[in-house]
Amino acid sequence: MYRRLWLILGLAAAGCVLHSSLPELGRVPPFLLTAEDGTSVTRDSLRGKVWVVDFIFTNCQGPCPRLSAQVHRLEQRLMSKGQPPEDVRLISITVDPDRDTPAVLAAYARNFQADPRVWHFLTGPAGAVGALSADTFHVNVSSNLLEHSTKLILVDKKARIRGYYESLDASALDQLTADIGQLRKEIL
Repeated sequence: MYRRLWLILGLAAAGCVLHSSLPELGRVPPFLLTAEDGTSVTRDSLRGKVWVVDFIFTNCQGPCPRLSAQVHRLEQRLMSKGQPPEDVRLISITVDPDRDTPAVLAAYARNFQADPRVWHFLTGPAGAVGALSADTFHVNVSSNLLEHSTKLILVDKKARIRGYYESLDASALDQLTADIGQLRKEIL
């Protein structure tokens, strides 16, 4: 009993929190997608990390380039003295998996100077992508995947959805950065 109390007090003094004030808005189910480098990315491979998810497609002439530019700005904010954070990942999922192969996503990633240690571009079967965008993250309710949201979605270390942020709102990036900081301090 006393040992647990001392552990909690020690973690609190170190700035850790058991649970932040951010609401739990849903849970991410298991998934298997392919990254721009051909490796597999799963929900379980992201456990223990805070992640920010967005949905894009590489030949988009609308909001996708602006959305990816915002994610690049977020990536730059997260870098500490040029080093990427070990406990944060940026996840861009294509809504056009037929065209956006890993090679196409790799070229797109280079265009946005994405650091592959932090920012991953994922593809997979259209059904899996559609289920993630509509059923899990609730950002695409249209049957046409190319009509997608411009929201950034914050996921905690336990694969729980904790926030939605409008990527085209400049102040939302400040709030997202602060909320990422909160979740990084949460104890698993």
